[in-house]
Amino acid sequence: MNDFEYLDNIVVTVDYYNHRKCTPGWEIEEFVTDFVDITYVVNGKAEYIINGTNYTVSSGDLLCIPYDSKRSAISNPDSLMECYSINGQIRNIDGEDITLPLPLICNIGLHTDILSLYSSLNTVWNLKDPGYKLRARGLFLMILQRFFQIIIYQKDTSIMDARIKKVLQHMSNHYHKPLTVQQMADMVNLSKMYFGNLFKQETGMTFRTFLTLIRMNKAEEMLYSGEYKIHEVADACGFSDVFYFSRIFKKHRGIAPSDAIRKRQV
Repeated sequence: MNDFEYLDNIVVTVDYYNHRKCTPGWEIEEFVTDFVDITYVVNGKAEYIINGTNYTVSSGDLLCIPYDSKRSAISNPDSLMECYSINGQIRNIDGEDITLPLPLICNIGLHTDILSLYSSLNTVWNLKDPGYKLRARGLFLMILQRFFQIIIYQKDTSIMDARIKKVLQHMSNHYHKPLTVQQMADMVNLSKMYFGNLFKQETGMTFRTFLTLIRMNKAEEMLYSGEYKIHEVADACGFSDVFYFSRIFKKHRGIAPSDAIRKRQV
């Protein structure tokens, strides 16, 4: 398990949402928050005081103000702030409050896909159709996932080369087939050598290593389900030789496929 795997299981609420366009007299009076404040600044500036420290925030800044923080803010009349703010609870699956591993304030720039998610949240929140809070929570999680990608994992897939994105999509749907570097290079009209270098540059792995990772993820999922025999898993994941599959699985997962099945059945 990596240090941040617990983030895949967080539970959130959206208790307050606002697409804020500040006026010259806008302010937040000082009080101690009983929620987490996630604010994404998209234009202008404002002055925040958080736990006694002054901060000037501006376009592209992300604020992640933890639960139980003393917070106040005032408008900058010379450059009025526009931002998206979400106040809510962030807990683990046991219902315990958690502190996100995000800095209090950092600049991530403006990302069109994140702005699109906020736009969708804005529509959901304003229309308040039946079930809107459920949709709002889903959008909040998608927004947080993008922030985690950019800040924690430092792997922003939104800026990945479009040709590599196309190949990754093809790989995720056809991992069970005998895919080759040459086939993928031809698919995006690149030479084999250039494609191989670009793929590693964009993903941090060779094509073969990445394909094996996809196959191992799927194999692990199938084995843990307890519904398949080992040879069925091997065949479904693109391995014609079950013994080779078992060797590769143990190399990457540290246990034999048979042990994975038994582990799931315990």
